[in-house]
Amino acid sequence: MLYHGRIAAVTGGTSGVGEAIARALAAAGAAGLTIAGRDGGRGERIAAELTAQGCPTLFLPGDLADADTARAVVLRTVECYGRIDGLANCAASTERSTLDTTTPELFDRIMAVNVRAPLLSMQEAIRDMRGRGEPGAILNIISTEASGGAPYLTAYATSKGALATLTRNVAAAHRFDRIRVNGILLGWTETPHEDAVQRRYHGAGDDWLAAAAAKAPMGRLAQPDEIADLAVLLLSDRGGIMTGSLIEYSQD
Repeated sequence: MLYHGRIAAVTGGTSGVGEAIARALAAAGAAGLTIAGRDGGRGERIAAELTAQGCPTLFLPGDLADADTARAVVLRTVECYGRIDGLANCAASTERSTLDTTTPELFDRIMAVNVRAPLLSMQEAIRDMRGRGEPGAILNIISTEASGGAPYLTAYATSKGALATLTRNVAAAHRFDRIRVNGILLGWTETPHEDAVQRRYHGAGDDWLAAAAAKAPMGRLAQPDEIADLAVLLLSDRGGIMTGSLIEYSQD
């Protein structure tokens, strides 16, 4: 019960890694959760399921490219539960683009979701934590693409590099407030969204996952549940004094 009695918000909490983190926090004893995402039907179902299991869960629909929605993830959490102890920024836009095909509109959209939204949600979370004089923990899901990235991920890789820098900057700024901020840089991970991306952008067939796993050093891709275990550890007191750390969860 690493997260017993704590309150947290998870963006991107309706699928993949975000959903796995929300479920893991609930299983670890969270006293209340907010999950945010664009899939309204699925979000409501997950919230109802976690609530029925004993963890009151609020679903907040909306597009995090909207600044007010990004702030609302935390503001609604504080309004509903009285405080926020932890924040996991998992939502991301993974649209493909090369240097040549990155339009100003696409670049702005990706940066709004992948960088500005985490900035605004962290801003509101830290305001609540500092206002109460209590410690807290924030986790940003980043990507190994932050170090440069594939040629077809120009805007995405740029946004993840920015989020990595933002993570360390905020961690340094608020370490004396006892607010820890860390990041997990994910490698290739098996999620429903990744399946959709492979089919949409790369013409993948039904055998793409088996082919990818066969080429992977460990014989499989990363799994959301195992990433969620690490996330709960980092958000809990078992994270100790660790802050400003960027953990590469990858086999590359």
